[in-house]
Amino acid sequence: MFVGTQYPIRSDTDYEVLAQLGVNHINGYPPGYADEWSTDVLIRYREKVESYGIKVDMVALPIGTKPEENLSPNITLGISPDRDREIEVCQNIIRACAESGIPAVKYRLFIIGITRTAPRPGRGGAMRSSFQWDEIDQGERPGIWGNVSADEYWERIDYFLERVVPVAEEYGVKLACHPHDPHTPNGYRGVARVLGTVDGMKRFVQMHESPVHGLNFCQGTVSEMLEDPGKEIFDVIRWFGERDKIFNVHFRNIVGRKLAFEETFPDEGDIDMIAAAATYKEAGYQGMLMPDHAPKISGENAATVAFAYCYGYIRAVLQSIDALGE
Repeated sequence: MFVGTQYPIRSDTDYEVLAQLGVNHINGYPPGYADEWSTDVLIRYREKVESYGIKVDMVALPIGTKPEENLSPNITLGISPDRDREIEVCQNIIRACAESGIPAVKYRLFIIGITRTAPRPGRGGAMRSSFQWDEIDQGERPGIWGNVSADEYWERIDYFLERVVPVAEEYGVKLACHPHDPHTPNGYRGVARVLGTVDGMKRFVQMHESPVHGLNFCQGTVSEMLEDPGKEIFDVIRWFGERDKIFNVHFRNIVGRKLAFEETFPDEGDIDMIAAAATYKEAGYQGMLMPDHAPKISGENAATVAFAYCYGYIRAVLQSIDALGE
């Protein structure tokens, strides 16, 4: 395993900084619009990143977290023939990744976005992203998507997988899907969030079963599904890891539990992160552990500094579990 990142690159200097911090694997951000990512575009991009000693492990398919973002909204809205054109773009990116030496793509199949309530202060006044079910308008009406039952959502997911898994399998590119963030009871804003439970995630990876079909395993999001994440997360990691269904890890921590949590720095939450990393290793996972949703801190370049702290923490965790295994 190794430290990775999906932090957006603002300039070439950021590549230098990542290499200096020991971050040599990334989820990349190729230039231009995703529907223009030809093989040549991706080759040039990969070669540029590699010139800094960094490997592009994956890129993101252009599927947004909610229809308002206008990133392939019809895939999750289930509207044909528009979703067929959007799926074709995804298929073309998968082919281009294979031909350009990028081994994986990540994606999301959200509808209502990432719901949060007001942030809460954490260590030293850093502001933690938070979700408290009892603070939310539980009767908020659906958006343009209307009511989406579990059966309807599964049909839309099946439609997508039926068309992208064979292409990914043919070209040997892994598909890493992020679970729904956060878990909400069925019917919130009209939607049954079927990938917001561990059982839903298990059903998902067994649909169109393939070695290339798995998860962008967000440890924070999965913890947010659990009643006692500090105890339960390890068995979840084992279930997916031992079946080779974890293709990337968002290595983040929380305090709290299902429907009432705050997102913390990795060293101050309820999850024993050294034990979590050891569990990934034992389960056979060999990819990136990357920061995600770091608390908002004070000062200039706050997000960059917060992520830099997380990179160092992850490197230390990996050194620790390697030393323990000797």
